[in-house]
Order: sequence, then structure tokens, then C-alpha cells
Amino acid sequence: MKLKYLFLPLLFLMTFSCDKNDLEYEFVQVATPNLMSKSAFRNSVKVTAPQPIEEAGKIYAYKDYIFVNDVNKGVHIIDNSNPESPQAISYIDVPGNEDVSVKDDYLYADSATDLVVFDISDINNISLVERLEDVFEIYNYNIPVNAEIVDFDKFNYESDIIVGWTVTTERRKKVNNIGVVDVVFDGALTNSAESVTGTGGSLARFQIVDNYLYAVGNNQMAIFNIQNLAEPTLANTQYAGWNIETMFQADDYLYLGSTNGMYIYSLTNPSFPEFVSEFTHWEGCDPVVVDGDYAYLTLRGGNACGQLESVLEVIDISDKSAPTLIKQYSLDNPYGLGIKGNTLFVCDGTSGLKLFDKTDPLNINMLGNLKNIQSKDVIPLENTLLMIGDKTIYQYEYLDDTVKLISSYFLN
Repeated sequence: MKLKYLFLPLLFLMTFSCDKNDLEYEFVQVATPNLMSKSAFRNSVKVTAPQPIEEAGKIYAYKDYIFVNDVNKGVHIIDNSNPESPQAISYIDVPGNEDVSVKDDYLYADSATDLVVFDISDINNISLVERLEDVFEIYNYNIPVNAEIVDFDKFNYESDIIVGWTVTTERRKKVNNIGVVDVVFDGALTNSAESVTGTGGSLARFQIVDNYLYAVGNNQMAIFNIQNLAEPTLANTQYAGWNIETMFQADDYLYLGSTNGMYIYSLTNPSFPEFVSEFTHWEGCDPVVVDGDYAYLTLRGGNACGQLESVLEVIDISDKSAPTLIKQYSLDNPYGLGIKGNTLFVCDGTSGLKLFDKTDPLNINMLGNLKNIQSKDVIPLENTLLMIGDKTIYQYEYLDDTVKLISSYFLN
């Protein structure tokens, strides 16, 4: 009997100790990088037969071809010589790819830290002709948005490349200000009227202007001299801004969309873009397009990008040194946008494609709303409008105040 009563205080102390210990731990989402050696990574580029797409990213148009980025995996090539019946013709396996640009049959693509160049003059016999190693910032890792902690313990940036992520729920000791841990490493970044350059959407990070290719990452811009198309050289790298997501070029200026605003750079010296000004707003995902004296930005809220509100902003850029907000319009879930004449096309996510008359930027009127589709980005071409949403490419014919569907091509 006495032994029983002696045991009760001990049990109480053990319970209290366990409860106190539990208060020091919590369950968190931990992202662990999937690694590949740089040598294996750089030997893995290859051209194959068409493949099903896993996650559609950027789109790019060049001549009769459409290029679709499969996020972090490669580039799908589609023959669009007959817009009513596009046909997939090949796939370029480029691990770590996010964007492409094409000039005079040379395709430039990022491959994690590297720039790779392909000769596509014979679309049925594409060849890799150049690779510039370690030219891009190494900390744009596309960390999963649901990750609370990133575990880089086994990652060696000198010899490894991150090719994906595994997210697990783990019990870990609490630390103050838990959040996504990003790592910044030092040292990795150290012709004519007949020329044909392709066109990207508003979510692009690559832009070709004359003899230069500009590529932006989270914080830095890499400038490549591509006068010799097959053998580009890294001309310069420079700080570009904070949390850069997109880049648009117009009239010898670059407009960088970031999560908290827009940066304007002059291309007076094309090898060293000069910062002109910055327009800031509350935080949100931020592609930008420009037409004349106005820039149009969409800000998407309600997710990891920032605030709850989603809007279209109209910015007066007639004075490049002092961009000024002149109007806001409410949207539902915007992504990319594009301009053709006086029509502004806005991809409003699950709310479809919206068409606006922007003749008067202070009084934009909706012309129409193509519903029951998911829209992500558009490319207004001379004769057709390209749009991508989910895993489908839509093509439209321009009409007076609307568009007419030509075809929808499912990428799987």
C-alpha cells in the first residue's frame, strides 16, 4: 500500500516532464532537396520524342513553333504551322529549366545555374552547341510553398544541383521565427532587320534585345552578349532588385516585376542596364506589360504572394524617373496579361480570360469574359492570341471586340 502511494508522485513528475517536453517541440513541414551531382546533371540534357507534360510553365512563340516549359524539367516543342491542329514534335530534357528565348534559330535556356544553347535550325535534328556554367544565381531553388523549414544539411553547392524536393512532416524542437529558410551562397556568380526573335509571355524572366540576352533571378540580372549566337558570353551580372519574378522590355527599357513593385532600367548602355526608378506597392505576385506611357500590372493576393486583394494597376510611366499609380481595378485571381492595340487581355486564373478596352486607361471597360477555362499567361501575336492554362494551349482569332477560338491543344 505504501509503495502504491510512493509511485503516484513519481508518475506525476514523469507526466509533468513529458508535457513540458512536448511544449518544446512541434510538427512542421520540412523540405529536403533531391540532389544530383553537377557532372551527371550536365550530361543529362537530351532531345527525345514528345512527352506528356507534368507542370506547364512559361510559353514562347517563334516562327511556326510554340515552346512550353515543363517546370524545372525541360521544353516541349509544338509545330503550330496549322493553328487549327498543333502537333507536338519533340521534347528537350533540360533539368532545372524555367525559361527560354530564341533568336535566329538559336534557343537559349536556363538549366539551374547554367545557360545552354541549342541550334534549332533543323527542328528535327536539334543539337546542344554551348553551355556556360555557373552563370546564374544559385539560390533561386523554387522551394515548395508549403515548406516551413528547408534542410540543406546534405547539400554541397560546389558539387550538387537541386533537381526537386521532398516535403515531410517532422517533429522538431521549436525555434523562434520559424519560416522558410533560404540560403544565399557567395562566389557562384562571379543584326539586322532580317533577324528573327521570338516572343514570350508576361511571366517571362528572359528577354532578348538586339545583341543581348537579359535574364533575371530573384535578385540578380545576368547580361549575355549574343552577337555570336552560338557562343554567347557573360557580359555582366548586377543586382536587380528584391524578389524579381518577371521582366518585360519596351522602347529601350526593361521593366522588372517584383513581389513588391516594379523596377525600371534603361538600356542606353546595353551591357550594363542603368537603374532609373522603382514603383512600390503592397506585396503580391506581379507580372507587368507596357504600352506607350502606361504600364499594366496584375497583383494576385490570397496566397503565398502576399495580401488578400487582387487588382490590376495602371501606372503612368511618361516620366520614367517617377512612375505614378493612376488607377486600380479589382480582379479575382490574376496571372499574366498582354496587349494588342487597344485591347488588354488579362488571365484571371479560374475566372478565365478577360478582355478590356484600354483606350482610356483611367476608364477601362470590360469587353468580354471567356469563362469555364483556367488562364495563366497570354502572348498577343500579329494574327492570333496564344494562351496557356493548366495543361492546355488555346489559340484565338482576333475579332472587333472579342476573340474566337481556333483550337485548344491538351499538352498530355
